[in-house]
Amino acid sequence: MGDLEFKRAKSVTVLHLLLICMLLQACSGNADYSPKPRGFYRIIYPKKSYREYTGGCPIDFQYPTYTFLEPDRRPDARPCWLDMQFPQFNATLHLSYQPVTSKKIFNQLVEDARTFAFKHTVKATAIDEGLIRYPDKKVYGIYYTIDGNAASSSQFFLTDSTRHYLRGSLYFNSQPRLDSIQPVLNFIKKDIDVMIKSFKWK
Repeated sequence: MGDLEFKRAKSVTVLHLLLICMLLQACSGNADYSPKPRGFYRIIYPKKSYREYTGGCPIDFQYPTYTFLEPDRRPDARPCWLDMQFPQFNATLHLSYQPVTSKKIFNQLVEDARTFAFKHTVKATAIDEGLIRYPDKKVYGIYYTIDGNAASSSQFFLTDSTRHYLRGSLYFNSQPRLDSIQPVLNFIKKDIDVMIKSFKWK
């Protein structure tokens, strides 16, 4: 073996030894290492304040000043179907008003509300029903709390049982991840509570 071949073999051996040392060093690093938890954007909540709905529909309620109401723009939308937009939270509360013209229609609307809420059973970890009762204002209904990574976290309906019916459903316009939206959801639920407690029929 010549001097040149010997030098090449020696440099290859040294290179191999260096690579092995680097691999061993990498494997024997700090055993206590753990990845940092995923961070979320800091959310700045607006101050709670409300105004009264003054549209031409037979409903009256208070809603947040940091939202805006607009007509539902879906092709199948009817008069007095409204979208309450929460732009800073990328969320929409869909409100659908319908007149009650018969007992059969009333029963169907109540059953539809239940069906729409329980459509989320696949992704939901739990669905709780809470009764809404304000006899002095003739406002009755059911509030559905949907836990888990369901598309809609809160749904409800309000009725006087004879002439009026309103259904509400809250959706976030992003992939549902309860761990990241929970603080915002809690904030919006308080606004929905104010709306329901202040609600009356015109």
